[in-house]
Amino acid sequence: MAQDKAKSSKATSAGSKKKGKLSKAERLKLQKEEEERRIREEEEARLLAEKLEAERLERQRLALEERERLEAKELEHREDELADLRLLSEAKFTAAEKWKKQIRTNAKWDHYMTCDGSPDPTTPKDINTFITLWKEEDIDFDTIHLKIDQAIALSEKLEYLLLETPPQELSENDIAHYNETIQELQSISQKKFNSAAENLLQRASVLADLETGNMQQIINDPNGILRVWANLNKNPRFRGYDFSDGAIGFDLPKPMAMSNIAITILHTYFDHLSKLCSTFGLRIKKVTEESKPEPSPVLESIGEDVNPSEGEEDEGEAEVIPSLDEEPKADERKSSMSVTSVQEEAKSLPEDSEKLKDELVMKTEGRIEDISGGTEVNVTTPEMGVTESQEEVIKDDVIDLRQFTPLGGVYYVRAVELPPQAKQVKGWTMVQVLDREMQRYPYPPDVPNTVSDGGPKPEKESDLSAYPPVGINFKLLENVIFFEEPQIARWDKKGKHWTTNGIIEHIYKKEQREMSLKMEAFHIFTLFQDAHLNMPYESWELTPKGVNKVTFVIYAAFTEVKIEIMDNQCCLSSLSNAEGADLSNLIGKWMSPFALKIALKRAGINIFPEEDSDRYVSINKKDELAEKAAYEQMAILSPAFAFSWSQWNLKSNYQHIIVKVAELINSEDVKDEDWSLYMLSTERACRLKISESSEDFSEDTYENSELHSTLFHMIKCYANDAAMEQVKNSHYLFVDCVHQLLKYTKVLTYS
Repeated sequence: MAQDKAKSSKATSAGSKKKGKLSKAERLKLQKEEEERRIREEEEARLLAEKLEAERLERQRLALEERERLEAKELEHREDELADLRLLSEAKFTAAEKWKKQIRTNAKWDHYMTCDGSPDPTTPKDINTFITLWKEEDIDFDTIHLKIDQAIALSEKLEYLLLETPPQELSENDIAHYNETIQELQSISQKKFNSAAENLLQRASVLADLETGNMQQIINDPNGILRVWANLNKNPRFRGYDFSDGAIGFDLPKPMAMSNIAITILHTYFDHLSKLCSTFGLRIKKVTEESKPEPSPVLESIGEDVNPSEGEEDEGEAEVIPSLDEEPKADERKSSMSVTSVQEEAKSLPEDSEKLKDELVMKTEGRIEDISGGTEVNVTTPEMGVTESQEEVIKDDVIDLRQFTPLGGVYYVRAVELPPQAKQVKGWTMVQVLDREMQRYPYPPDVPNTVSDGGPKPEKESDLSAYPPVGINFKLLENVIFFEEPQIARWDKKGKHWTTNGIIEHIYKKEQREMSLKMEAFHIFTLFQDAHLNMPYESWELTPKGVNKVTFVIYAAFTEVKIEIMDNQCCLSSLSNAEGADLSNLIGKWMSPFALKIALKRAGINIFPEEDSDRYVSINKKDELAEKAAYEQMAILSPAFAFSWSQWNLKSNYQHIIVKVAELINSEDVKDEDWSLYMLSTERACRLKISESSEDFSEDTYENSELHSTLFHMIKCYANDAAMEQVKNSHYLFVDCVHQLLKYTKVLTYS
């Protein structure tokens, strides 16, 4: 039985194998059917692809026809729209420029009518007389503060005049004279502080402290503080001293404890040294006429910029410490007017000339090289001045003032020989009168070519090992913000630059806002912060808040800056991440846009790119003419429309600028659904179909939307009459104020 079952199982297995094996004819038939199916599917796919491509081409054709129709319609109204905008621009910007020009014209008369006895800094006779008399004037502690304050006020007045006045209104001689005057006024102010120190040291024994036997004096001034300490006691155990105001102290090297010396620390809030640096000015190459693109007739028709870039000349070199150095000769000055056209040419390159644009930035200092002919000239840049020629690359230890900005003033730390002291002899006070000024006390002594002399370090450090470093500890100014640990550098007198060479070590205590450092000698030093640490901005908003009033907010990397604009003035409303700093003298203070720009930069809040800031910041470069037109029209529309940053501005190309816009004729905040996207180029403007929350970028226009020659007329299409009436009735000085801040911050390219 079992044997029969086994045979039956084997037979079944053999039958199934025979059944699963196909014949040759069957295999050929199956292959033929599979091939026919594949061909049929490919044909269906081809027909579907052709259909889809035909539909796509048809849609593209219809879109192109519609685009051509819209462009043709836009061309029909272009002249009228440009003429309309030109009239509006004249009513706003030209009127504002005339008003400012009248203010500048009346300045001399207004100064004359004040009758306060101060000289007119723009009149050579008046200012030269003031400087000459002040140089010869003896130190009077009751009036030295007034004189220094007056001198600094005069220098700032000239600085503002140079930066705010259009170049065509100033002659080259005036520009050169003003810069020489600024440098001389600041230099004399520093000298007068040193003269005050010398006067105090001559009476050190009389002013000595009964507890320590030494003398310490502090002279406070709105423009600086002078601290003087005299080593009268000569205590061998003496190591250091903190001045009574608790703001600064020093560690005296042991070899100096028994020396007949004095330490003077002058902290000036103004800085006349940085302008002498070879790294101070802009370095660009000149672009030939052949490389310039043809300007757009649309943007040319809108009108010229009524607020051209301001320029400032490099001030001449002056004596830093009158008792130590021979006063060098002033540098030759060049007018900023001579290079305005060069800067405009360099900014006009199209997108496909990025490589050429990169070549515009030279690695050498203060030179323009004609690409076609190799001609070199010095240049002047907005707010920066003329640079000296420098053919070698900036060294690692040299501070590039195009990338870093000095903050908190300049510290002049000196060790000087203590002058002979007065003696009481039989009721008479006798003092030896020297026919020379204070002499520097050399430290380290008799070590030539050291860093303190501006030269290289000695080959053998053994010469300096016997002389401990000089220690300085101080508190940062309360009205200056350091978002990062500041960099410290000392002044190189020979090289005329700031360098980190010679600073042995430094410690920064952020919470206490204190810093301590050690130097191999007594140096002039200051603190630096990266000028671009808040760039590029994360986003920005410009929101109307009433009649001739808007709020301008920039969300930067380390802080949020909120600026209120009202009528023809603006003020810093609030600032985040400013713990430890006291900005009470700045927040809520109304001033002109230019004055606010200077005040914020001095406080360490730099949201104002320079001409070459794109060397240090990765930006979304846009067409210069399109950007210029956008700022003008945004300012005109700002009384009734809110503007904001759009992520799609990064996705668009060089020719296109994209911005969010919302109508807002009351003080309420804008809702997300109220925003619309508009795209502007040098040719025309349109409203986009996409929103800020769309998944992909598209240049498709809004449904049933038209094209217009200007952003102003494009927005006007969707605006109600009340909004446009508010725009029309806005004051021209208010519009100009908004325009200046938009130009200063360059939010369309630096966000």
